Amino acid sequence: MSLIARDIHLRLGRTDILHGVDLTAPVGRVTAIIGPNGSGKTSLLRALAGEIVPVSGRIALNGLPIVGMRPEVLAGHRAVLPQQSAISFPFTAAEIVRIGLTSVAGDQIRQGALIGEALAAVGLPGHAGRLYQELSGGEQQRVQLARALVQVWQPVVDGAPRWLLLDEPVSSLDIAHQIAVMRLAADYARRGGGVVAVMHDLNLTGMFADHVLLMRGGRAMAEGAPAEVLDSALLSDAYGCRLRVGEVPRAGVWLLPHSATL
Repeated sequence: MSLIARDIHLRLGRTDILHGVDLTAPVGRVTAIIGPNGSGKTSLLRALAGEIVPVSGRIALNGLPIVGMRPEVLAGHRAVLPQQSAISFPFTAAEIVRIGLTSVAGDQIRQGALIGEALAAVGLPGHAGRLYQELSGGEQQRVQLARALVQVWQPVVDGAPRWLLLDEPVSSLDIAHQIAVMRLAADYARRGGGVVAVMHDLNLTGMFADHVLLMRGGRAMAEGAPAEVLDSALLSDAYGCRLRVGEVPRAGVWLLPHSATL
């Protein structure tokens, strides 16, 4: 079982966004999509989620083509965390998370318990009644992650893995919460699900990703294990600046978590 994309092309207006991108995201692993701004990472993730049309090429989720899949069926196979979520109405955190329960059966008591479990999983116990607009940006991001989690709470259903598709899941978070969220994603994968995450932090990518796709200019530059893709020459070429993997700067201060535990 895997999430497979083959020869993905995307054109929006007069602009070509994706140019024949291939990706194989294995189940039970965290796949990171990395690359500079404007490289097509978010567009590819949205294509994998079935959110962008028209996309040419083939995308299969657990062996099933997503083209023509009914929205409610697709929602039962994968959940999406977008970069930004604008909420204009005064919803509570619990009401935001409840949106993800549309594909979850169960009575209100069970659903309420699941909402509480999801908020606790993202480090927000006791926040169910808080208004979304009153939360910090990082807290709002974690509420949205809880919403995605409850949608595919069980990583495996009837023998089929489910998927978390995360677009910059740690962008608004401090170091401790960045690690906590990435540990949550890694745990979801270890329990049999699949995770695909657009990442900007290359250190966190090296710490948590099992599989990496490096993009530039709407094309795939490299795909494989972190040790293969997180290469000094490849990264320097992709990002347009000199990067050295595994080398501590000679001047200034360099801070990096020494482990993935809290």
